Amino acid sequence: MQKEKKYTFWFATGSQDLYGEKTLHEVEEHSKKIIESLNTSGRLPFELILKPTLIDSASIRKCFNDANIDENCAGVITWMHTFSPAKMWIHGLQEYRKPLLHFHTQFNREIPWDTIDMDYMNTNQSAHGDREYGHIVSRMGIERKVVAGHWGDEEVQNKIGSWMRSAIGVIESSHIRVLRVADNMRNVAVTEGDKVEAEIKLGWEIDAYNISDIADYVKEVSDADAEQLIDEYYSSYNIILDGRDPKEFRNHVKKQAQIEIGFRKFLIEKNYHAIVTHFDMLGNLEQLPGLAIQRLMAEGYGFGAEGDWKTAAMVRLMKLMTRGIPYAKGTSFMEDYTYNLVPGKEAILQSHMLEVCPSIAETKPSIRVTPLSMGNREDPARLVFTSKPGKGIACSLIDLGNRFRLIVNNVTSLKQENHMPNLPVATALWRPEPGLLAGAEAWILAGGAHHTAFSLDLTAEQMGDWAAMMGIECIFIDNDTTIRNLKNELRWNEAAYK
Repeated sequence: MQKEKKYTFWFATGSQDLYGEKTLHEVEEHSKKIIESLNTSGRLPFELILKPTLIDSASIRKCFNDANIDENCAGVITWMHTFSPAKMWIHGLQEYRKPLLHFHTQFNREIPWDTIDMDYMNTNQSAHGDREYGHIVSRMGIERKVVAGHWGDEEVQNKIGSWMRSAIGVIESSHIRVLRVADNMRNVAVTEGDKVEAEIKLGWEIDAYNISDIADYVKEVSDADAEQLIDEYYSSYNIILDGRDPKEFRNHVKKQAQIEIGFRKFLIEKNYHAIVTHFDMLGNLEQLPGLAIQRLMAEGYGFGAEGDWKTAAMVRLMKLMTRGIPYAKGTSFMEDYTYNLVPGKEAILQSHMLEVCPSIAETKPSIRVTPLSMGNREDPARLVFTSKPGKGIACSLIDLGNRFRLIVNNVTSLKQENHMPNLPVATALWRPEPGLLAGAEAWILAGGAHHTAFSLDLTAEQMGDWAAMMGIECIFIDNDTTIRNLKNELRWNEAAYK
């Protein structure tokens, strides 16, 4: 995988020279203290860098253009400490091309009732200055996040940190390259889409190779390298033989080791970050990639089955957005399989024939080798486990012909109490908001796919912020969703996004 970039965010304070040097010095000192507090709070995943106070059109324009060309700058946070006439910001905002957050804060938490005078009012007028600035950004139709509140509040700091991860998704989106080693599953609609428009709108490069190209890399893997990786498998996971001869079992596992090594080499050499396969297009591969894909996903690669390049890119994107989260619970490709409709226990069983990322596993995964009814190949090795419980989101990016729509459903991954000895795949059991029946109705009305990018670490707000910055429609399905309101929203969006 590519080395992780050391992203930073710039903090730009707006003011003017009307109030003299003393006021500007005070503005600078206040900004320094705010930045120091935010950077040491432990709630921001990336460092904030304070830029010189912006007091005229030239300095504003230079700041934004410098941010554009700085590869490590992932966005700019703006704050108007005093009144900053908004016409000064027009040219800089016109030329700015990265994520923008408007921080509506104030240095002092409380009004100094006994001592307040006009000097204080002139210096500490964010309530005034931020409205002037906010007006021009709205008039120019520029997408930005607005966070209001005192800079020392935990909730406010968490909101900024959360937005930073969405901003990273925007920056990284234009670097995602998806490797298609199989076409879309025949006659399937929702996993297809306009690859050219995806590159124009989202920045994704989606390229196709013959399965034989990557199968040649698998074939070239040495026995020594494969055996070394198998030893790693056996030390990392439980082994469930299911009555198989240990030697025969290991031979099946070896095929996955060869696939993993060969696929990884191909991905690195060709500089791809996500991959799609299809069980019906395996060429010379002796097994459907299972264990191999699961481990590549755990490493940070995106994946989509049956040629689903949209979900593969979304999994990659969401894994990038969650990098460095302490005690992360995981992100994975997933598919809706079957319902439990018992009243009070409604849930959807999630899985796939093999490819679920072990990053979401609740306990140590196990390797099993069992037959696969699809693909006409030998029994593939795969990791089996159940998902961690907790709050999460399921995301589906669909192509409606004239636009992309991101659908985000809040879900609760449930602790799986029922053992399923005859189901040799990794699973998650989740309950969607606002409930299984209404959630399923809403998902279907919105056109959501049966494949999803599932994360236990991201929030609907973060994905909505990403979608807004990318300029695409986003539909939220949560506890506030009603079918009546959703239908109206979908109708309105038909007009808004044409």
